Amino acid sequence: MSDHFLIGIAGGSGSGKTTLAKNIAEHFGDQVSVLRHDNYYKAQSDTPYEERARMNYDHPSAFDTALLLYHLDELKAGRAIECPVYDYTIHDRSAETVRVESTKVIILEGILIFENKELLDRLDMKIFVDTDADVRIVRRILRDVQERGRNLESVITQYLDTVKPMHEAFVEPSKKKADVIIPEGGNNPVAYGMIINKIATHLLK
Repeated sequence: MSDHFLIGIAGGSGSGKTTLAKNIAEHFGDQVSVLRHDNYYKAQSDTPYEERARMNYDHPSAFDTALLLYHLDELKAGRAIECPVYDYTIHDRSAETVRVESTKVIILEGILIFENKELLDRLDMKIFVDTDADVRIVRRILRDVQERGRNLESVITQYLDTVKPMHEAFVEPSKKKADVIIPEGGNNPVAYGMIINKIATHLLK
C-alpha cells in the first residue's frame, strides 16, 4: 500500500475549493503538494484563438485526463512531475511547467474530478465543497474579470451557455460520490478542522 494520501476536492466553479486546498497547503507547508485540474486542459495550440475561445471548458472532454492520471501515479510512486500551466488569456497551455514534488499528502482540486472513475479510484479521500449558485456566479465573475482578463458579457454568456448546464449534468451529480460534503463553501471551520486532523494523523504514520 502506498504511503501517499491523495485527497480530491471538488465543487462547482467559485465554490471555494481552491481556497480550501490553498489553506490546507499553507497549514502543512512542504508536506503537501497541490494539483489543479484546470492546469490539465488539453493543449490546443494548433486551434485558432477564436475557436478556442468558443470551446466548452466545463465538459470532461476538455481535460487531458491521461496526463493527469500519469502524473498522479508518478507522485504516488515517489517521483516529482512537471505540471503544465494553463494560460486563461489565450485559452491554451503556456510554454512553462511547474515542478511538483512527491509528498505524503497530495491534493487534487477541480470541478470534474469526481466525474471520472479512474480519478475516483485513485483518491483516498473525496471532499465536495457545496456553495449556493448565486455566490458561485458572483465569485466567478469577479475572478474572471479581475484575474483572467475577461469582460463581463463574455463571463455571463459562458456561464449560461456551458458552466450552468455542465454543472447540472456532471458536477452536481458527482456530489454523491464524496466522502465529505462541506456546506457554506470553504469557510467552514468545523469541517476544516476535521480535514486538518485527518491529514495530520496520516503524516504522523
